[in-house]
Amino acid sequence: MLKTPKGFRLHIGIFGRRNVGKSSLLNAMTRQSVSLVSDVAGTTTDPVEKPMELLPLGPVLFIDTAGLDDVGSLGQMRVERTKQIFDRTDVGIIVATPDQWGPFEQTILTELQTRQIPAIVVFNKSDLGSPPADIQAQLTEQKIPIVLTAAPQGTGILDLREALIRTAPEEFVNAPALVGDLIPAGELVILVVPIDLEAPKGRLILPQVQSIRDILDNDSYCMVVKERELRAALDRLNRPPKLVVTDSQAFLKVSADTPPDILMTSFSILFARAKGDLSEFVRGALAIEQLRPGDRVLIAESCSHHPVGDDIGRVKIPRWLTQYVGGKLEFSTVQGHDFPDDLSSYQLIVHCGACMWNRREMLSRMIRARQANVPICNYGLTIAYTLGIFQRALQPFPAALETFQRLQQNQQK
Repeated sequence: MLKTPKGFRLHIGIFGRRNVGKSSLLNAMTRQSVSLVSDVAGTTTDPVEKPMELLPLGPVLFIDTAGLDDVGSLGQMRVERTKQIFDRTDVGIIVATPDQWGPFEQTILTELQTRQIPAIVVFNKSDLGSPPADIQAQLTEQKIPIVLTAAPQGTGILDLREALIRTAPEEFVNAPALVGDLIPAGELVILVVPIDLEAPKGRLILPQVQSIRDILDNDSYCMVVKERELRAALDRLNRPPKLVVTDSQAFLKVSADTPPDILMTSFSILFARAKGDLSEFVRGALAIEQLRPGDRVLIAESCSHHPVGDDIGRVKIPRWLTQYVGGKLEFSTVQGHDFPDDLSSYQLIVHCGACMWNRREMLSRMIRARQANVPICNYGLTIAYTLGIFQRALQPFPAALETFQRLQQNQQK
């Protein structure tokens, strides 16, 4: 359970002022001394992450944050890091002391509500007193769960666990399929996995492993081949597969070797649907048509990896976009949780599949792009569009295909 990737975990952000007992609460929840506890305000300087299993939800990730009321230039940097946690929070816990609920805590609650993130209010140090009845009534009217705790003594911790279980988003409890819902049970999927310089030694990458597991979970089966062996594999079958899924970098060869009556897409496009909003990404891909030489494009990667010589985000996608546009573009790259506050100077954002993230963080970035009126798409869709196989790559997804065809017709009017 500790090895479960972060992208599979329910992200639980713990927010509040300094010295209200956020770290003590996390230690009590995990039954470990995860966060440093002190009477000195501001002990937690950077977000502290703790993965654990919370039955019946399964794997979760607690994120203990620095106090949002931190002061000074260094304190402001801590506050900015804490604000980034909102982007990937699935459930927010607001920690206050019984005598302290005010505009500061209400601002945190409003931020969570604006993002449609379910919230729980914890009045810690409840052994020293009770929160005012009018505050409790106000929160109850908003249907915000209230839990009274005294973290060092373990009081109320079971109540908090129960509140988390009741508050968890339905889509986390009943997560949608990655690929298994695209094919009937008992049918075959061929997965095309290039083994190149970017392939990790001795193992498959996470999207490939997740796809295999999801196919098995949905009572189908798969064959895994390299792109050079795809045609021979197809020739050996006594009936065709229902779907071929490829690494996006091998799109052209796989498209050429896969008969047109067999559905074909890529791992990256599967993740565009699972982690984000596929129809919104389709709209973003159509914006490639509007790019002109000199325009700025932001390449965003969710993980921090050491780039290789022919890196997908730094070399291949810029090359394909430049060739499609017919002139030089200006590319910027960000990694991990870094993302520009001001997106207005970009004409397009191209994001990786976000396989290491939870869906909340990807959707948060899509919302920010929409607010800045900057189109956003992902690696697989960008590659398919620039290589001229966009419509074929969307065939397994009728709703997204319909969106593409409607938008395309509108562009041609």
